[in-house]
Amino acid sequence: MRERDKLTSNIDWPILITYFIILVMGLMTVYSTAYDENHPSIFDFSMLYGRQVMWIGISLFLGLLVFLIDSEIYRKFSIPIYLATLLLLVVVLFTPPINGARAWLGVGSFGIQPAEFAKIGTAILLSSYINRLNIKHQNIKNVMLCLLIIVLPMMLIILQPDAGTFVVFTSFFFVLYREGITFDPIVLSLINQIPGVKFKQTWIGTHFIPLMFVVVIISVLTLLLSKTTFDLAFIGFYEISAIYLIIATYFIIGVLFYVVGRRIVGNRNKNKLLLVVVSSCMILATLSASLSTIFNSLQPHQKNRIELLLGLNEEDQRDGDDYNRNRAMTAVGSGGLLGKGYKKATLASVESNHVPESETDFIFCPFAEEWGFAGTIVLISLYLFFLLRIIFIAERQRSTYNRVYAYSVGMILFYHFAINIGMNIGLAPVIGIPLPFFSYGGSSMMSFSVMFFILLKLDSQRRDTLF
Repeated sequence: MRERDKLTSNIDWPILITYFIILVMGLMTVYSTAYDENHPSIFDFSMLYGRQVMWIGISLFLGLLVFLIDSEIYRKFSIPIYLATLLLLVVVLFTPPINGARAWLGVGSFGIQPAEFAKIGTAILLSSYINRLNIKHQNIKNVMLCLLIIVLPMMLIILQPDAGTFVVFTSFFFVLYREGITFDPIVLSLINQIPGVKFKQTWIGTHFIPLMFVVVIISVLTLLLSKTTFDLAFIGFYEISAIYLIIATYFIIGVLFYVVGRRIVGNRNKNKLLLVVVSSCMILATLSASLSTIFNSLQPHQKNRIELLLGLNEEDQRDGDDYNRNRAMTAVGSGGLLGKGYKKATLASVESNHVPESETDFIFCPFAEEWGFAGTIVLISLYLFFLLRIIFIAERQRSTYNRVYAYSVGMILFYHFAINIGMNIGLAPVIGIPLPFFSYGGSSMMSFSVMFFILLKLDSQRRDTLF
């Protein structure tokens, strides 16, 4: 009895209550969106809302199960759990494609998406590995292993291909940044190969995340430049990439000549600073050129979505390549201030089929149409409270393992929340990822719930976990 009281007293009730509120609101929205007057029962398993009730029940059962298990199990079996998720990602590549992607294991409408559970396996192993590291004494081996844990599932996921989940996995890089794991060992090992140059630290790897933001900005500017009227007609993405690389090569050759050739002892620090700056420019230029080249290799519909988002394609795409985003924005806007009322969505219902995937990726549309701006503010506030509460939980942990896992969960949920809402209101390209605890779907509901209840368990035992 005392053990049960101790277990429940340590639960973070504010975040658990918020979880159930979002869960109920999501179920209500799925029921309203797919409602059929011939099948009014919410427990009718032949309907989407009936199956959603089933997925929620299974998710709560799995959540209770993982909560009752000692949290030490996840730490001890982190490698087998991770390898099991990788194995599922390999197996799914040999299944028949569904909607152009090999991402599902199962029969008919009942199946699982291994990529969703790979997030859990990656978060558990990354937390376990970082927990054993000495952050003050990083080396190239430790950093490379952290990267390998993240990149391996990403490579298998992009082979499906599943661009949405691939993007979500980049959230783990922010977790590394929070824990102080920099890319200095990798950068230093490359720079120190230059004869006569010896660095002890750089700011390139330390500020990897800010640099990546700069790379994204440069890449977007490159895409915009390639479409401007004053740009030469023959210059395309590959040509721009080549120009970047040529400029970077000239810079690095000049610096090498200055540093290695002249060997000015009195200005050694100045030379090193110059080399760091030029090396940074070279890395930025190379990464930016690589991203531009990657963009050029995307599928036509993927490139069109990015170009439409950046305003590079000014054709009328109301029913063209960007029809889903345009229809989604129309449905959201039609809700007005207070909405049309529950079960009164006309544009975003499954029956009208005006908005595609309105019960999954575009679930925000029917909710916004029914409850209007006021309702969306409430929903977004609930998600923001949920995410901020995860940060609060992460920072109060005494164990590095618990903290890393909490931040991993927080970043994954933030990516899903931000991108999904962004897709629905035209601020993000359509890459097809669900809204956590809200969208219809078994794999996403189960994986998010299991991920969340593991966090609750770790937090409930935080006073007993020191390392």
